[in-house]
Amino acid sequence: MIQLSIANDFSKTPGVRYPEEGEFSGQQFREEFLKPKVDEAISNNDELEIDLDGTSGLGPSFLEEAFGGLIRGGYDYDQLMSIFVFKSDEVPYYVDDIKKYLKEASYAQG
Repeated sequence: MIQLSIANDFSKTPGVRYPEEGEFSGQQFREEFLKPKVDEAISNNDELEIDLDGTSGLGPSFLEEAFGGLIRGGYDYDQLMSIFVFKSDEVPYYVDDIKKYLKEASYAQG
């Protein structure tokens, strides 16, 4: 299983949606950290565990841009759901939020 920790690999203080709005944006996380791990998991037919714990908080705009942006960028919803394993002991509802953002972006793509 491939692992990615937002707090340890990216930032303990993730921020806003876009880099021009501030540091540690959802877009930056998606492009520089999440997409390479997703591509690795897909190419290796492996799962990707995403650890959501250890941050000062994960805002909706950060999560929507990071994960919903994958769908807008051409990734397949079903394929992503088949590789993602979320760890969120501190704030369990983050997982539901991410799944909602993925589904909403998938519907928007038609």
